[in-house]
Amino acid sequence: MLVGHWIEMKSVLGASKALQLLVSMMPAEAHRVKGDTIEDIPLEDLLKNDVILVKPGEKVPADGIIVEGSSYLNESMLTGESKPVKKEEKDKVIGGSVNGNSTLKVKVEHTGKDSYLNKVITMVEEAQKTKSKMQNLSDRAAKWLTYIALAIGFGTLAVWLILGFPFVYALERMVTVMVIACPHALGLAIPLVVAISTAVSAQNGLLIRNRTAFEESRKISALLFDKTGTLTKGDFGVTRIKSVNASYSNDEILRLSSALEQSSEHPIAVGIIKKVKEDNITIPKPENFNAITGKGVEANVEGKQVKVVSPGYLRDEKITIPEDAYSDAAETVVFVLIEGQLAGYIALADEIRPESAEAIKIFKKNNIKVLMATGDNEKTAKAVSEKLGLDGYYAEVLPHQKVEIVEELQNKGEFVAMTGDGVNDAPALAKADVGIAVGSGTDVAAETADIILVNSNPQDIANLILFGKATYNKMIQNLIWATGYNVVAIPLAAGVLYSYWLCFRTSCRSGIYEFEYNYSGY
Repeated sequence: MLVGHWIEMKSVLGASKALQLLVSMMPAEAHRVKGDTIEDIPLEDLLKNDVILVKPGEKVPADGIIVEGSSYLNESMLTGESKPVKKEEKDKVIGGSVNGNSTLKVKVEHTGKDSYLNKVITMVEEAQKTKSKMQNLSDRAAKWLTYIALAIGFGTLAVWLILGFPFVYALERMVTVMVIACPHALGLAIPLVVAISTAVSAQNGLLIRNRTAFEESRKISALLFDKTGTLTKGDFGVTRIKSVNASYSNDEILRLSSALEQSSEHPIAVGIIKKVKEDNITIPKPENFNAITGKGVEANVEGKQVKVVSPGYLRDEKITIPEDAYSDAAETVVFVLIEGQLAGYIALADEIRPESAEAIKIFKKNNIKVLMATGDNEKTAKAVSEKLGLDGYYAEVLPHQKVEIVEELQNKGEFVAMTGDGVNDAPALAKADVGIAVGSGTDVAAETADIILVNSNPQDIANLILFGKATYNKMIQNLIWATGYNVVAIPLAAGVLYSYWLCFRTSCRSGIYEFEYNYSGY
């Protein structure tokens, strides 16, 4: 029993070391502004009212108020809205949101001292202490087997003495029962599976906070997904480029428009520049750059007047919008005008993760209903749902409504798993039968979930469910083997076959006597 416990704790400790290694890969410093100098300090040294510098692309290290600069911040993990939010002076920023392309100075309001690291370590400690129903079953079985072994042992001693056998003979039978009885097999049956499953889980990016939830993942009949950051990547990417003027190719449309977008931190601009870099396109230099208030931007590029504008600009200028421009409701479309003529358009959207479609196929194959709840608008939600072939969706959902959705499904008899990554998902994660947090999300989501995916891959959820089923089956298999061994071995040790052995030995002896008699002449 002690060996089983030691093996189990050793495996969980190994998982915790693996997680600490993952945490050490996260940024652990903040840039504190001291007069004219900037010093890099550990997050735990950050104090309230400190002014910190948040560089483009960095995570905001703590909650605070902007004192200088403006930028678009990606708060999708916090609010569920896929589009980055513009933040200016005196606006509040939340720790964990991702800064866009501008530098910010933020006055710290709340320090997240050791928050991520401490919470992850606390989760592992909880996982070490938590005993699942199956674990308790094996402990109870081992305890009762010990009682049964003792009872049968003393009973064996009494029976043989009553039958008139010598005390030493009866004592041998009793000791044999005690030795043969194997409660430690039951004591090891579950810890060994837990040890292996914990180690394998850690290696594959699964942190199991609640073992009961992990084992019960095999019962999941309905899976409710958050959209932004879970099924989708949570950032804008180019989905289509279409030229409507024979003089310009798709690549040329992208190249000329990138000249105007390279200095902008707007999420659409970021998406276009990202596509240009992926395609290794050289960005030309713009001249006479000008922002068209609320409508787009314009500049001279290589001697041509180029504009990247919204549909509203086209309507104002009485320019016809191509019929196929809005073929997908989930997309945002910008139009490129060259020398006042519509040359083409670029469509962008919060990109669906390539793994999402494959994961949903696996869920459906296992008869699991897949639903989506998102803070996005109806059109976007419907488009994503249709693309992925979901069983249903809920749009423009507030945090408390996600809880209501989970309750509604549970009342229909579904065993519900909720997957999310943001603060807005936390209540539903806590309410669901199995709460699964995406590791790239917020600490609050992770704190309320039963299982955490270190990687933001929906396929890991499919693997989790299949792995949960395999783990449970292995536990039952081990219990059957351990119990079966004792069912057969204890009666044999008690001597139930003694009379058969006596007959066998007697017949063998008579045979030997007959042999000796017949061949004594030789």
